[in-house]
Amino acid sequence: MRGADDIPISRGFYAVNLSSLRALRAPVLLTLGLVLAACSGTPGTVSRTVPPEYAARADGERMIPAVNPKYLNERNRRRWVDYAGPEAPGTIVVDPYARLLYHVQEGGRAMRFGIAVGREGRGFHGSATVRRKEQYPYWAPTKNMIRQDPEVYAALAGGLPGGLDNPLGARALYLYRGGRDTMYRIHGTMDPASIGKATSAGCIRLFNQDIIDMFDEAELGTPVRVRTRAESLALEGAMVELTSGYLVPATATDLIEADRTANEAAKAAAEAASASASARAQREAELTGQAG
Repeated sequence: MRGADDIPISRGFYAVNLSSLRALRAPVLLTLGLVLAACSGTPGTVSRTVPPEYAARADGERMIPAVNPKYLNERNRRRWVDYAGPEAPGTIVVDPYARLLYHVQEGGRAMRFGIAVGREGRGFHGSATVRRKEQYPYWAPTKNMIRQDPEVYAALAGGLPGGLDNPLGARALYLYRGGRDTMYRIHGTMDPASIGKATSAGCIRLFNQDIIDMFDEAELGTPVRVRTRAESLALEGAMVELTSGYLVPATATDLIEADRTANEAAKAAAEAASASASARAQREAELTGQAG
């Protein structure tokens, strides 16, 4: 199996596109980014430098920032893999439970991407079709999102124009079934730290570099298959979520044990620090009382 470093330069838009940063424009958007996903830790091997496919690139008048290498672990970074699923070439396969997306190609191969999955991304499964594609799409929170989290979403009820500070990121693919919008989206992100994790809201998000290239590869009419939990278990196996929020296969016992040990050590250190602070405060109170 070829890895990400073996991505052929001439194979469609999954080749390298070289092209910097547009800051978030309002405090409420910073809050939104924090709510949509958190960041810490990375399992497996991480790139020490930015791979060419994740470098900063020009996108019309905008510049897409490079992806921080610490987010590019083995499951997050796009790579060519062997694919044994039943779907035909050209199909996009979403696995919200393993947090992976496959774009199936000829010859039993697929381009695999790491994804972040929100509540909405876990509420749909089965077959659909890409019937609409948007560059820098408009976004507005749903009524349900506003009702559940008014402090975050009420101020955004009027929606946000497209841009790098928009939760849908640089591109979006809209999925339809039977001619009706499923409200299920495959899109970019304003928060690259979220990729590979479960998030509080949203559908299926990818790094902006990944969704831009998939947008160009996936034509209108592209079939999409969203796996059920049973299908995910059968094809990907059981997964375990680490303290960091990233998934690893349940068979990766060394990583799981290391995570458990580190987590227990961190809790013990926190408890010791709390006990020490409490004892110090009590001693100071006693001394103050004696002085009085």
